[in-house]
Amino acid sequence: MMGGDAAMLVALADSLFLRIDLDTARTRVLLFLVVSFAPFLFIAPLIGPVIDRIAGGRRAVIQIVALARIVLSLLMAASIDSLALFPLVFAALVLQKTYVVSKSALVPSVVRTEGELVEANSKLGLIAGLTGFVAVIPAGIIQLTPAKGGGTLIYAALLFAVALLSATRLSADAVATDDIDSVERGQLRSTGLQLASVAMLVMRGAVGFVFFHLAFWLRSRTNGTAWFGVAIGLSALGTMVGNAIAPVLRRRASEETMLIGALALSGAAGVMAGLIGGIPAGVGLAVAVNLSAAVGRLGFESIVQRDAPHANRGRAFAKFETRFQLAWAVAGLVPVVIVIPGRIGFVLVGVAVIVGLANYATGAQTTGVRRARRPRLPWRTPLRRR
Repeated sequence: MMGGDAAMLVALADSLFLRIDLDTARTRVLLFLVVSFAPFLFIAPLIGPVIDRIAGGRRAVIQIVALARIVLSLLMAASIDSLALFPLVFAALVLQKTYVVSKSALVPSVVRTEGELVEANSKLGLIAGLTGFVAVIPAGIIQLTPAKGGGTLIYAALLFAVALLSATRLSADAVATDDIDSVERGQLRSTGLQLASVAMLVMRGAVGFVFFHLAFWLRSRTNGTAWFGVAIGLSALGTMVGNAIAPVLRRRASEETMLIGALALSGAAGVMAGLIGGIPAGVGLAVAVNLSAAVGRLGFESIVQRDAPHANRGRAFAKFETRFQLAWAVAGLVPVVIVIPGRIGFVLVGVAVIVGLANYATGAQTTGVRRARRPRLPWRTPLRRR
């Protein structure tokens, strides 16, 4: 899936999607973000629990997403220079977010211990980044041929076909066979967990804001897409580094310290980028927020394991991941609706994250959130037998 997404981004770099003038681009991006994510906002909380109760439900969702991505990639290849490309791109974007939610729900059902869950999520993030990097190389070569974007999108469709075949090997177990009881509900609403989820909402929102802010600001500064491509590539590298170092940090620091450190890095990067200004500062901010989000995610998952020992992990992760993906989309709307100068946008990110940091640190201290790890209790999530 990540390889296909990377190839799609390369194909779009030389397409009508990024060549049209800025005002038209803003209007179309705004329209399709709203149209695409409105159903996701209202339907996901309703159909998610139903899918979780069906044997193989989340696996089926991933298979359907992979199949739809194949079809969309081929349609995009045929519409690379027409306005029909826009709804296809944003449909692909929504499907990408749907896959991430379903993946988060499935991972706990294919490992045996909490330690394996942490390791699995870290390795999945690292492998996904490496796969995306490798997939970009053939995509870049195809872009240099007469086939260009159309050929690259056909290549993306082939990668999604591989994803479809791979998805057939996923566990067919139901993610959650029972309803949420009072114990699980109470644990998921604990103060420490709610504070951590707000911190993650801020970080994921920062990632979405920076993505769209740079997309439009760099177009206005450079009249091209090269620097935006550099920002995307280095951001992916930042995510890889975050996934690589997060397990090491978790062994040496508490979960709360990981979240505080991640917020502090993004906040400081935003303020510094605003003070320094310029394209390199903006690209550096993109790297910092993506690295921070990767580290923060693992810290958050550890808090869920610790503070909600009786909760169904698959159901809980799907629920929180849905919120985080929507935070990405809502924050991304802001620079699409409002024309924001580069430096001001950077400072806004820094200030927003610093406010989130103050809220989390103050709340944790005021409510006495424990930083020592608690004893691990058995999972309720079905585990795969080996």
